[in-house]
Amino acid sequence: MVMKDNDKQTNNVRSRIKLVQGDITKQNVDAIVNAANRSLLGGGGVDGAIHRAAGPELLEYCRTLNGCNTGEAKLSPGYNLPAGYVIHTVGPVWHGGNNNEPELLKNAYLNSLKIAKENRFKTIAFPNISTGVYGFPKRLAAKIAISTVKEFLADNEFPREVWFVVFDNQNHSIYFEML
Repeated sequence: MVMKDNDKQTNNVRSRIKLVQGDITKQNVDAIVNAANRSLLGGGGVDGAIHRAAGPELLEYCRTLNGCNTGEAKLSPGYNLPAGYVIHTVGPVWHGGNNNEPELLKNAYLNSLKIAKENRFKTIAFPNISTGVYGFPKRLAAKIAISTVKEFLADNEFPREVWFVVFDNQNHSIYFEML
């Protein structure tokens, strides 16, 4: 079988994406992404787990960042995490899909990837942004996450690898099927 250039590019992009089922706070990557709230001062779910694992210095540093708007992202050191850095991004709360939620979620992924590129991070790990208490439908969120990452990787050298770190079996099945 002869591969066309765009087939090679698709395979190259896919080889740069990794699916992991586990705890994002345990991942040995350059940066992990925190599904944060707008205050960046900790919360429940992934946000609370990252703050607990990183230690109190993360909270102190986040106080200097003056929050973060939905769809945007900000960088902090990782402190006690295996990852050297945390990229904090705020995903949208799901209100039925008529309040620009898909675009805001795409921006959360895209702005996190831009920070990784600017800092020349080789590896970055994403959780499932907005699918917990924010109520974003898991399948739609995965589709947005994967397509945004694939588009970004097709045009950029950094990050070299993007990991989707999922905690539960349902999200693992969804990502596995879509990848």
